[in-house]
Amino acid sequence: MPLELRPLHPLFVAEARGLDLSRPLAAAEVAAVTVAMDKYAVLLFPGQRLSEPEQVAFARQFGPLNPGLKQIGRQQERLQEYTAIDISNLGDDGKPLPRDSRKVISSLANQLWHSDSSFQAPAVSYSMLHALRLPSWGGETEFCDLRAAWDALPDRLKARVEGLAAEHFALHSRMTLLGDDQYTAEQQAALPAVVWPLKRVHPGSGRTALFVGIHARKILGMGLAEGKMLLLDLLEHATQPAFRWTHRWTVGDLVMWDNRCTLHRGRAYDLSEVRELRRTTTDEVPVGATPSGWAQAAE
Repeated sequence: MPLELRPLHPLFVAEARGLDLSRPLAAAEVAAVTVAMDKYAVLLFPGQRLSEPEQVAFARQFGPLNPGLKQIGRQQERLQEYTAIDISNLGDDGKPLPRDSRKVISSLANQLWHSDSSFQAPAVSYSMLHALRLPSWGGETEFCDLRAAWDALPDRLKARVEGLAAEHFALHSRMTLLGDDQYTAEQQAALPAVVWPLKRVHPGSGRTALFVGIHARKILGMGLAEGKMLLLDLLEHATQPAFRWTHRWTVGDLVMWDNRCTLHRGRAYDLSEVRELRRTTTDEVPVGATPSGWAQAAE
């Protein structure tokens, strides 16, 4: 059955049916998903009950896996162990951790608007989040379209943003909540800050995106306070309701999104209840690379 798409928002996001993500996709199916992602930026695949190996195999059809913050404090030779990332409030015993545990407190940063691994270069592209167990209320994920945000940006702000770049730092979101003293100098140096232009062209669609988010900590060539205020103003613009879509999870949902042209955030839920999701994220590959040839094209 071919990929079937049903738009869920006037500007972006579509429900995707017709594919069984637990099996290898044909080249034409991978291409169809990629085209749909370029158009909609967020795809909801309902009813996909995937094991971790199946989710990892699905993700790898779109690029090499990226470990994100797992790179902090890990030896490079161990990074290959990390294929999927646990997005949960669970301990090793499978029960919810105390609300004052380091993992739970750190995960609260996911409730700030961000794009996954914007603190890295080369860029990551897609994230895929799969729902395994859910709390009785809350825990939604919100997305916003940074391309629509750019299109609607007043001309005065477009002119001001032109040529400006922001520094993105891996731990900025967590340090915003926890303070600078919660991370060692070694941890802070594990992923050096990178610079992205505020006006960024999305490689798949060719559309311009307003590239902001909580990982952006300062604007180059601008005073720290002035730059932070501009970043806050731009983030407020980008995340207004007109550009936003909220996903209310059902077990088996897999949501796939493009980090190069969207922001997302999790919403609050009862931390004493189980919330378990699994995320895979892929590095960017050249536009037009074939499913079987993206690795060679990246060399």
